[in-house]
Amino acid sequence: MKIIFAGTPEFAVPALAALIEAGHEIVMVLTQPDRPAGRGMKLKPSPVKVLAEQHHLHVFQPESLKPLEVQEQIAAVKADVMIVAAYGLIIPTTVLNMPVHGCYNIHASLLPRWRGAAPIHRSILAGDAETGVTIMEVVPALDAGAMVSKGVVSIGDADTTQSLHDALAQTGATLMVQAMRDLEMNGVLPSTPQDESLVTYAHKLEKAEAAIDWGKSAAEISRQVRAFNPFPVAQTKFKDEVCRIWMATEQVSVEKPVTAKPGEVVSVQGGLLVTCGEGVLNIIELQAPGGKRMNAQAFAQGHHLKAGDVFCSE
Repeated sequence: MKIIFAGTPEFAVPALAALIEAGHEIVMVLTQPDRPAGRGMKLKPSPVKVLAEQHHLHVFQPESLKPLEVQEQIAAVKADVMIVAAYGLIIPTTVLNMPVHGCYNIHASLLPRWRGAAPIHRSILAGDAETGVTIMEVVPALDAGAMVSKGVVSIGDADTTQSLHDALAQTGATLMVQAMRDLEMNGVLPSTPQDESLVTYAHKLEKAEAAIDWGKSAAEISRQVRAFNPFPVAQTKFKDEVCRIWMATEQVSVEKPVTAKPGEVVSVQGGLLVTCGEGVLNIIELQAPGGKRMNAQAFAQGHHLKAGDVFCSE
């Protein structure tokens, strides 16, 4: 089929690659304009653009899809269907109606749970046992379209936003290829409306959420650390310096000393164990200001960290 693919970050790359591999004709790739990045702040193409240019596809990078001249260029390719995967720009209703078979989105949650900007982060923070991908019709309202198919991904005790992101991107690619196969064969994709009574919203992350409150339980802090890896990274203070905690899990087999206060290091033997409001946290990887990420043992040795030292909530 003749497909317009709209996507920008790494999450969208597996889907575009899978659709190319499946033999569809990608008549246009919509992706956000090149942005300054790195120390030199040089313009950097999106991951989707990089892949598209490797396959000599038509790349279109408007700042907005609202101008008439932009919409005319999109209409001119006469697409059968548009596929959206983390594009990042509002798609006007006029554009949604251009493809013969409409527009479908790869959303990284099991809708109607976690509509919105940060579904992967919010699913970990909430302690969900599973998440997944939903292929859905795109409508003007936020993530409110009818659902075509779903794929479930379990959330393990060591999963981070990065690990789930990678798994969900692959799941989404597989589901979308199957959906396009069904659409090509049948000319229609059956769908199920979302139950509005079950809707939850995955609000955009705020930097203030990165600060660790050691009065919370070890389970909550572990989820916070893993949800904020790789961005914006959970942080705490140690000896008046802000440290970034990259990986931590709840240490279920250790009881905290009765006298230990939240944030206090109770052991550096076999792991960096810190007491919390409830339970003990095992910090696995962390980073001092200006330093490299390192395992907890190396950090403890390098910073002369010992039992009785305290991490402070900001």
